[in-house]
Amino acid sequence: MRTLRETVGDRVADAALIVPAAAVMVITVVGQANEPVPVSAWVLYADRVTGVLSLLALWWRRRYPVVVGIALAVASSFSETTAAAAIVALFTVAVHRPARVTAAVCATSLAALSGYQLRWPEAAVPPLTVFVIIGLGHLATVAAGLSVRSRRALVASLRERVAAAEVEAQLRAEHAEREAREALAREMHDVLGHRLSLLSVHAGALTYHRGASPQDRARAAEVVRESAHRALQDLREVIGVLRAPVGEPPPGAEDVPELVDEARRAGTPVELRDEAGVTTGGPSLPGTHGHTLYRLVQEALTNVRKHAAGALVVIRITGRPGDHVTAEVVNAPPAGPPSHPGGSGAGLRGLRERARLVTGQLDHGPTDSGGWRVGLRLPWPS
Repeated sequence: MRTLRETVGDRVADAALIVPAAAVMVITVVGQANEPVPVSAWVLYADRVTGVLSLLALWWRRRYPVVVGIALAVASSFSETTAAAAIVALFTVAVHRPARVTAAVCATSLAALSGYQLRWPEAAVPPLTVFVIIGLGHLATVAAGLSVRSRRALVASLRERVAAAEVEAQLRAEHAEREAREALAREMHDVLGHRLSLLSVHAGALTYHRGASPQDRARAAEVVRESAHRALQDLREVIGVLRAPVGEPPPGAEDVPELVDEARRAGTPVELRDEAGVTTGGPSLPGTHGHTLYRLVQEALTNVRKHAAGALVVIRITGRPGDHVTAEVVNAPPAGPPSHPGGSGAGLRGLRERARLVTGQLDHGPTDSGGWRVGLRLPWPS
């Protein structure tokens, strides 16, 4: 669907071409009256009628440029008043059709006008001069049409590039937004999953051990309260990171002992063997690497509480600066059926993505004894 602006522009262009062609036709008619051509009156009448029809035919020059161009070129072989309209039609063909078609129409027009001059030569102008003028006029017309065609093609190409750039920018924005949502989902899964698993363990203890002493019940209730409070704090931190990039630094490797203490209070026996010293104030891991290691331990302990409650967990961290750091979390076989059978695996997928972002590797799978192992290997810049 053409816009109003494009339609008005076409009409203005038509007027800019048809009006001069009509003026040339009028001048030709006046010249024929002043300098009678040795032909009969009906021939002159047919010439002028053909000239008027040629001007009307230009109305369809955009829709049928080749047909109109050839028809007017043939008509100019016997109608002097059609010559200007034939030139306009040739210009339209050069604008809208390939060079090969333009050359064919141009050759037809040249032959037609040359035939007319050979039949009725100009008495006041040498024949060679007339043919040179006809040839240069056709060349100038074709050159002008091809120039307009090239300019339009350039403008269309630039518009396509702008549209493609806009689409690409939109796709990049959508991709960045999707990555941000996935990062936020991973963070909330890791943080809230860990806290809520602690809540589930202690709430279950309060439900199924109604005969526990008041001190044990009070201790479990305090852990539930503390875990709920910290879950809210973690959620606020995640939302704060979403709203503003500046905030408290995320937890790192030095915060792993706190996870171990929480797991032990929840009834999960955990052994921490930190041979690299990253959790005891020794060599420190960079922020992103330490945060990834922290999330590994957090996710592994959460999965143990879900699928192997009460099983022994061994956390081993080895490595040295300038080389790599390896963290391994292994749990013994579960003593009974899992409290949360199955799982979506979103946590492990999130860990794999975290490891990939820092050029690390994550592997996991069952052990020979029936337990489960999760291993992480990260580069350790010096």
